[in-house]
Amino acid sequence: MNRSFASLSAALLFLSTVTVSAERPNIVLIFSDDQGVNDVGCYGSEIPTPNIDRIAQEGLKFNNWYSASSICTPSRYGLLTGRNPIRSQDQLLSALMFLADEHKQRGLRSHETTVAAQLAKAGYQTALLGKWHLGHGDAKFLPVHHGFELFRGHTGGCIDYFTMTYGRTNDWYHNTKIVPHNGYATELITDEAVSYLRRQKKSDRPFFLYLPYNAPHFGKGWNPSKNETVNIMQAQASDLKRVSFIEDKIRREFAAMAVSLDDGVGRILATLEETELAEDTLLIFLTDHGGDPVYGGSNTPLRGNKATLFEGGLKVPCVMRWPGKIRAGSVSDDVVCSLDLCATFCELAGADSGSTDGTSLVSHLQGRSNVPPRDLLWQTGSHAELNRGQWTAFRRGPLKYLQDSNGTEYLFDLKADPNEAKDLSQSRPQQLKQLRDAARKRIEELRP
Repeated sequence: MNRSFASLSAALLFLSTVTVSAERPNIVLIFSDDQGVNDVGCYGSEIPTPNIDRIAQEGLKFNNWYSASSICTPSRYGLLTGRNPIRSQDQLLSALMFLADEHKQRGLRSHETTVAAQLAKAGYQTALLGKWHLGHGDAKFLPVHHGFELFRGHTGGCIDYFTMTYGRTNDWYHNTKIVPHNGYATELITDEAVSYLRRQKKSDRPFFLYLPYNAPHFGKGWNPSKNETVNIMQAQASDLKRVSFIEDKIRREFAAMAVSLDDGVGRILATLEETELAEDTLLIFLTDHGGDPVYGGSNTPLRGNKATLFEGGLKVPCVMRWPGKIRAGSVSDDVVCSLDLCATFCELAGADSGSTDGTSLVSHLQGRSNVPPRDLLWQTGSHAELNRGQWTAFRRGPLKYLQDSNGTEYLFDLKADPNEAKDLSQSRPQQLKQLRDAARKRIEELRP
């Protein structure tokens, strides 16, 4: 009897383990660059993005998704660690500059654990194909030392789309080795992703594929006459023809880069179906922060842009698909944040998320619950080279406190005024003070 019971218990434990393993989804996270709420078709843009729109149609569209920051580096820190960038040891609150000597010893530190590292411990395969931007001056900052088994991509904030260089400096890696490439960066990243997904068809381990495209961010070219780098829109001629109806030149170039990115999303969708991985994969499209109108992006109707903490800098497009788990055509108006993805992925994987500032969205994704209300805090750092000052924003319920780089304070009621047209700081001084004090207290708690 005892042996029979032991054998039965062992068998049930084995079946339970197999079931849990089988239920753990693959995760594909597509993360675009400098793409605002008015730069994706299903959010009202004139730019055609049928493949991104398809994810929304077959899954869930978020209307109140906030980035971890309005700037590249801190937004990626928050996304991958689930922790507010204010916590970062190197105070990664502004963009790391590829050619700045003082930035070559700043980046993601070894104790700052990424979701990739947590998933790897839980048995997931992990890969990063695309833009890193969390440290470039020392090999210790490379993704392969932060939980990613495979890295193909670049470490700087942008790249020449055709030569894979930052100006004239090679910046395309195969794990720890720089490998010169020519082609078109958006397509190269997609090619790598398609190859990776095809290899997973025969694998018995789930995977986490992080696809941080550099598109539609401007490219980083080289001006030989001035012997300096130059920001340049790098659209392909064939893509420009597809958006010829857009009159403004810069907007048209941006749109051409965006439709190329959408083509890549389409190829990812097709490959998931081809490999029969689609049903077992949580697919996410998300952008890093608001768009920059100087280089063609648009956050209309929201106020503000990239690098500001108005809604236009922080609120971003996000759509997800998980067949059989997320109801097709769903829409969420709950307030959510990129900080939540680490806890979400770890719950799905049965992994330890560690100490994060986010909350798991698993129950919400499956339509079982709303996201609990919580305070949200953002702070950007001063950056003289880019002529940027420090910003602070704090949201509690519908109220949002904001202090811009000039020290001007604002108070908005986002429920009544989602586009921040009416400043309430003068008419509600007590609430202004309450939120200001709460923001300052929280900053002190988070700062290392």
